[in-house]
Amino acid sequence: MKVSREQAAANRERILDAAANLFRANGFDGIGVADIMKAADLTHGGFYGHFASKDDLVVQASRRTMANAARNWRRVVDAAPDRPYAALLDHYLNPRHRDDPGKGCAFAALGNDTARCGKVVRDAFAEALEPMIETLTEAAPGRTKAARRRKAVAAMAAFVGALTLARAVGDAALSDEILAAVRAELTAAAKR
Repeated sequence: MKVSREQAAANRERILDAAANLFRANGFDGIGVADIMKAADLTHGGFYGHFASKDDLVVQASRRTMANAARNWRRVVDAAPDRPYAALLDHYLNPRHRDDPGKGCAFAALGNDTARCGKVVRDAFAEALEPMIETLTEAAPGRTKAARRRKAVAAMAAFVGALTLARAVGDAALSDEILAAVRAELTAAAKR
């Protein structure tokens, strides 16, 4: 049965949404196309009508996830004009974010997977990282743009590292301590 263009577009969106969540929750290799299609409530056979390969889906779902994250960061900054940097720290380094990897930061959830992927996936991650660093650069205190960008790059690396470690440890108190310590150190470093 032939589906309309509108239905095909809606199906593609469902696949991208399912893939974005499942990749972050399980890693690129931890979930297969059949599981993604099942989560999208579509048949496995329809996958190749939308994507050339799983790698194509990985790139497109990653781009979508990270573009959404960049827009979300922009909203966080715009909602806190008097404290944009602190608002981003609070937004990222918290237990809610740590506890929901399927809806959280793709860099923290998939950074190691991405490092083992081909150039097209790594390039997609690099492209998506830049708007987030730009938002952090605008939000970070500092006299020059170069100083603010340096703080932003360091903060982004600290964000991802802190969230990754906080998720990796089995001790809840240590996990909370990691998030709190990195937030405190980034706050102190921003004042320098």
